[in-house]
Amino acid sequence: MADEQALDKLFESLERIAPEGYKTEVVEGAVFMSPQRDTSWEITLDIVEQLRTKYPRKCVKSDVRVDYPGHLNGFASDVTLVAEGAEKSTRGLWSCDDVEFVAEVISKGTAHNDHGAKKAAYATAEVAAFLIADPYQGKCHLYSEPKDGEYLRELTVAFGMDIDLTTPLGLTLRTGEFPRT
Repeated sequence: MADEQALDKLFESLERIAPEGYKTEVVEGAVFMSPQRDTSWEITLDIVEQLRTKYPRKCVKSDVRVDYPGHLNGFASDVTLVAEGAEKSTRGLWSCDDVEFVAEVISKGTAHNDHGAKKAAYATAEVAAFLIADPYQGKCHLYSEPKDGEYLRELTVAFGMDIDLTTPLGLTLRTGEFPRT
């Protein structure tokens, strides 16, 4: 409860000072602000559009705060898929318990968060699938089968290859149009 209140106050302060067009997150108590880059947005939009072929608009989110397990983890993931029928809490936030899929597009300054603290938090929250798209390397890393705070499976594919997400999402993600940086 104290962490929730601390995160709420921190985000209230950040909303007043964050420059427009910047994504703001709190990862293990540290604040990160980064501008939305064109390449990142193109990959994010491509993933959102593919998810929208199967899921209603209200389930597919981008840059929306969700609090995750761990000390002061308020993430605004590039793409978040919440379960159908999920509802916001009394605090106006989606619950990490309702998150089924997350995608993050790497940026140089925060890549360590995606591969480290965020991956651990998603696994602890039992997010069924976590995708990292890396436009610098032209690769995607898919983590699945969360158990005891870690992902048991990892798949790495080059941009241009399809990613089989039939389990758990019932679709195949095409990466052929993901741009590289």
